[in-house]
Amino acid sequence: MSTFMAKANEVERKWYVIDAAGVPLGKTAVKAADILRGKHRPEFTPHVDCGEFVIIINTDKAVLTGKKLEKKFYYHHSGYIGGLKAVKYKELMAKDSAKAMMLAVKGMLPKNSIGAKSLTRLKLYKGGEHNNQAQKPIILA
Repeated sequence: MSTFMAKANEVERKWYVIDAAGVPLGKTAVKAADILRGKHRPEFTPHVDCGEFVIIINTDKAVLTGKKLEKKFYYHHSGYIGGLKAVKYKELMAKDSAKAMMLAVKGMLPKNSIGAKSLTRLKLYKGGEHNNQAQKPIILA
């Protein structure tokens, strides 16, 4: 008996919906990252992109536990000297909660071409409605 290795052109991708309302941001991001990577599948192969599509709804209702809204920062650099920018998560969640969710999921994916390709299959919506009904997504609890 030999080990099964998935092939990229034979992977059938499904669509999943995750509702982030009232759930901690990190827990939602972990679920999404596992599905995007394909780790939930029995035929998971590390060097092959065998992940699925993920739709996350209600990103504006995601919760940060403890004092993370006040004490956690998102840092980015402009590229110029002294160009370090810091944004509190309270402001980030109020302004663009989808970006905060995308950053959390991105940090949990591998830092290579498979991770970059996986992130393109992530769809984020601030409200409870999404426009991907045609793909017949499976709702995750």
